[in-house]
Amino acid sequence: MDYKALVKPYFKNWKWFLICVIIALSLGFLQIRYETPRYEIKSKIQILDDQTSNSELAAFKDLQFLSGGGGGEISDEIEILGSRANIIEIVKKLELNRSIIEVGNIRNTETYLNSPFNVNFLASDSIVNNTDTEFFISLKSDSSFEYASTEDGPLDIYPYGKPFNTAAGEVIVTPNLTSFDNLKDRTYRVSVKPLAMVAEIYQERIEIFVMDELSSNIITISLQDPIKQKGKDILNMMVANYNEGAIQDKKAIADRTSNFINDRIADIYGDLSTVDQSAEDFKAGRGIADISTQTSVNLNIGATSQQELQNASVQLDIASSMKDLIDGQNGYELLPANVGLADPTIATTTARFNDLALERKRLLESSNEKNPIIVNLDQQLDGLKRSMRSSLNSVTNNLALQVNSLSSQLSRINSRIYSAPRNERALRDITRQQQTTESLYLYLLQKREEAQITFASASPKSKIIDDAYLVSELPVSPKKPIIMLASLILGLLLPFSVIYIKNLVNNKVQNKIGLERLVGNIPVLAELPKIPRKENVLVKTNERTVLAESLRILRTNLDYILKSKKKTSDAGGNTIFITSSVPGEGKTLVASNLAMIYANTNKKVLLLGADIRNPKINRFYSDKNRNKLGKSSGNHELGLTDFLVDGNVESKDIITSMLSHNQAIDVIYSGKIPPNPAELLMSERMAELITYVRQRYDYIIVDTAPIMVVSDTLMISKYADQTLYVTRAGMTERKVIEFPLKLNEEGKLKNLSFIVNGVDETNLGYGGKYGYGYGKSVKKWWKFT
Repeated sequence: MDYKALVKPYFKNWKWFLICVIIALSLGFLQIRYETPRYEIKSKIQILDDQTSNSELAAFKDLQFLSGGGGGEISDEIEILGSRANIIEIVKKLELNRSIIEVGNIRNTETYLNSPFNVNFLASDSIVNNTDTEFFISLKSDSSFEYASTEDGPLDIYPYGKPFNTAAGEVIVTPNLTSFDNLKDRTYRVSVKPLAMVAEIYQERIEIFVMDELSSNIITISLQDPIKQKGKDILNMMVANYNEGAIQDKKAIADRTSNFINDRIADIYGDLSTVDQSAEDFKAGRGIADISTQTSVNLNIGATSQQELQNASVQLDIASSMKDLIDGQNGYELLPANVGLADPTIATTTARFNDLALERKRLLESSNEKNPIIVNLDQQLDGLKRSMRSSLNSVTNNLALQVNSLSSQLSRINSRIYSAPRNERALRDITRQQQTTESLYLYLLQKREEAQITFASASPKSKIIDDAYLVSELPVSPKKPIIMLASLILGLLLPFSVIYIKNLVNNKVQNKIGLERLVGNIPVLAELPKIPRKENVLVKTNERTVLAESLRILRTNLDYILKSKKKTSDAGGNTIFITSSVPGEGKTLVASNLAMIYANTNKKVLLLGADIRNPKINRFYSDKNRNKLGKSSGNHELGLTDFLVDGNVESKDIITSMLSHNQAIDVIYSGKIPPNPAELLMSERMAELITYVRQRYDYIIVDTAPIMVVSDTLMISKYADQTLYVTRAGMTERKVIEFPLKLNEEGKLKNLSFIVNGVDETNLGYGGKYGYGYGKSVKKWWKFT
């Protein structure tokens, strides 16, 4: 890769780079000079964990199914802090949508907190805060001012304190200073913008971020503003609003919780009263005081009654047996003693009866029954029997009554004992409901007190680490080094881009180096400088211009090729065909000047105009460029077409000899434009003419027609010793070069070589670098007289 060729287009346009850099740096300086500087203000806060409440149901956090989650994520707090509602509230409190701006010649300055006058709007805030308007006030004196609805509008004079109408309603202007001598003739613009519009502007300018989203609770708030105090007030108000909103939210939660608890307490109190009444009615109806105690007492009484019943039943059985024994006794048998009867009378009587019965039995052993003693004993024994029978009847009746009574009592006690579990279960259900309602009632009373404590002790949600502070006394915008560096880069980038894009989209031949890359081994003999279109330049004798030197180089290279390819046995002059792709590429210019440059070497040169469709040679050899030598052979008005058409015209008749810039040269003009140029060039007369001129001239320069337009040149190309294909810098497309190369491969063009015409001096391989003049001094651009 030819790096030199890559950077050459940029170096040759160094002046444009310099101009663009100077302009860009100047614009950057003007921006720094007149742009309103902005200062960076920061504030830091720490988001505190909420230990008092996690949600609206925080009072019930003891209940797992009602407990809320942990504190909000930091990202959520950032969104709340920078929310549109919060910014609108800041703008509203600080009245940022209303501004008083001092109008300057170049830069305007906002007056914040130090305005010379106050503007009071009489309309409601809802109207003013949705109005987009502005008006102008000029201070005239200590008692009046001038009002204009537009900057160049008509002026009205009002005294201070008198209301006047604006687009935002009636307004009163009051002074802040006692004297306006230093402020007279100054103009101020009073601007009113909608709250939402101003809030959106500040919302975009405020940056809120956290250093470590995973572990840090510290939030940094940043704002760039042209007024330092204004920026501080905005950030401080932003944090204050955030904390105030958090406190209000907590108080609202506490209020809602208290209201909910109070409603529930009222409902539960009614339920509790109902349950208590049910318990009272149940105990009263069942005669229950304490089921467990009463059950224990009944068990004890039942056991005692059972024992008594058994004892009474035994006594009754004994008494009945004794009665039956006595009733069934005919004699005076001994009666059982100590049988367990509790009645002592019966025991005593039985003992007395047994004693008398034993005495009677002993007496009977020595006497008979009629013994008065025995008869007396019988009487006593009968009396004792009657007494015992009466006692046993009485005892039996009493014991029977006692047994019946104890049985009834034992049945009642057993009934109470058997019904105790059922009563206990029913009472337990009532008691459980009573206890549950009472527990919930007491719990709600406790939580109501906690909610009131939460309401009274609501704290901010964030802790201020750093109040709003100015990061640096130096403004962060405009950034002078960055602006100047950007201006320098822009100044270099703009011409670079233009040149790069121009080269990128350029598909034209530009100079010899570029053409050589396209044609490969085909020689490019020379490149000719660009000549103004209005001039038809013919080089003069001993001329030292760039064009003349370029033609001399062409002549030298052409002679070298001709000598290397021409056979020694071949006699006659060298026939050189000059052609191109399309008209306007300069083939006639090259042909005319090449003829002149060969003529300067005292060679016999003939310039033949073979482009009979569009002849141009006569333009170069007009009266201003030639002087006739005198009358020569032939008719000077005749040309090539006349020779080809008329067989009576001889070759010498169409040759015109002339003196051009003191140099002799022969020319055959094209002649009249024929209707059949192709057929004429194919005639034998053309071969006859070429043979004739070869014998008399050293060089025959033939100006032919463009080969991509017509086929004339290809028909006579066999007569050429060398074909020079002219391309024009900035005009000939690179794709076009493929056409002559293909013709050369097919043998239709003999000894093809190329010339680049119309090259800018900056693109010339030699002239642009070294220049010409031979001793002519050229003052450098950086030197001054």
